[in-house]
Amino acid sequence: MSYTLDGDTGPWEVVVGLEVHAQVLSESKLFSGAATAFGAEPNSQVSFVDAGFPGMLPVINGECVAQAVRTGLGLNAQVNLWSRFDRKNYFYADLPQGYQISQFAHPIIGTGVIEITLGDGSTKQIGITRLHLEQDAGKSQHDQHPSKSFIDLNRSGVALMEIVSEPDMRSPEEAGAYLTKLRQIVRYLGTCDGNMDEGSMRADVNVSVRKAGEEFRTRCEIKNVNSVRFVMQAVEAEARRQIEVWESGGKVDQETRLFDTARGTTRSMRSKEDAHDYRYFPDPDLPPLVLEQAWVDELKAKLPELPDARRARYVALGLSPYDAHVLTIEKETAAFFEIVAKGRDAKVAANWVTGDYFAALNRLKREVADSPVSAENLGGLLDLIADGTLSGKLAKDVFEAMLEADEPPAEIVEKRGLRQVTDTGAIEAAVDAVLAANADKIAQYQAGKVGLFGFFVGQTMKAMSGKGNPALVNDLLKQKLG
Repeated sequence: MSYTLDGDTGPWEVVVGLEVHAQVLSESKLFSGAATAFGAEPNSQVSFVDAGFPGMLPVINGECVAQAVRTGLGLNAQVNLWSRFDRKNYFYADLPQGYQISQFAHPIIGTGVIEITLGDGSTKQIGITRLHLEQDAGKSQHDQHPSKSFIDLNRSGVALMEIVSEPDMRSPEEAGAYLTKLRQIVRYLGTCDGNMDEGSMRADVNVSVRKAGEEFRTRCEIKNVNSVRFVMQAVEAEARRQIEVWESGGKVDQETRLFDTARGTTRSMRSKEDAHDYRYFPDPDLPPLVLEQAWVDELKAKLPELPDARRARYVALGLSPYDAHVLTIEKETAAFFEIVAKGRDAKVAANWVTGDYFAALNRLKREVADSPVSAENLGGLLDLIADGTLSGKLAKDVFEAMLEADEPPAEIVEKRGLRQVTDTGAIEAAVDAVLAANADKIAQYQAGKVGLFGFFVGQTMKAMSGKGNPALVNDLLKQKLG
């Protein structure tokens, strides 16, 4: 069922396109050797090029180009072997050159596609218009002094990939799913860390509304939205605002707006510029960027397994589509699972990772990145279950002990005497003792109260401190109870 918003004149369709700015993972900037580490002291990572000193010439960072190509390949997009850098002219205090070096007419990556999965299990393909490289501006801070603005140029010149989608999304959910999937892909590729709270990935959200069957109406752009949740909220808030404007007889002006996260509303920032306002022209200091197809093919051959392919492989191993999806959402989770499952039953490994392990992370407020239990040790625990050393109950006890100290499970078993008892003589002695103490229950069982069988199992396991082999306990009880 398609998503619409109801107004006084009936339903309205929402049209969404995203322009995502993803900071390229590289140790230095796009056109200088200055560092890019997050959290450095203000203005401590600035070269003469970044500061716009006269006569300083940009030199392209080859790794940033490679990262853009890897991203394009991961988006199933066209890699343009010839591209060009342009100057985008505008004045702002944190743009010391007076222009931004970007790509306009000839981007490095052309059209591509991302497939998203929605909550109901359906999929949809969202078109990619282009990906181009550009340098970031610095950062203006207006809240550090009552009458002055502070300028930090650490971000000036940092390499960005601007990934522009087609206006193919029709709901807040689709916009959220698209951004989530894009973030997932670049993190798997290692081309952007996707840390939206640090500003290394942010979205400009283009929203318009229309009646069914209409051409596109005027869109507005909501700038610099820094979380998936806020993107979804901004889409709905802006769509509702535009519906009110149209239905009141007004006209939506093309403009740039900001999303107020506290109020859940958008507010006007400035009228929307068109391309001619920026006076784009080819950057005279940079020659065209010419790539060799053989080099692109080499990068493609070395790409890591991407989430869609990994999810399909997990399903082929016997995992449910849901578990395969959960295990591939984050790159770190998939890597953890790979180690746990290597050479073991994949379904058992998935049950432990998505069950007890995830529950422990949630309880301890930890992430896979700072896991209290190593993947190797969790795999070792599964080995002890498989070879009969531990029952399912004992394995849970050992796992809780592993959370306290991430030690090999075999050592914990030996230290704490938690090895499962498989000696039939010892189990038979425990069974006989339980039956001797419960003659009345035996009579009830043999008279047809078969539900008491679980009672005998429980009493036997209790007598053996949970260490009896459950299968042997069950077999012996069935023999003796008849």
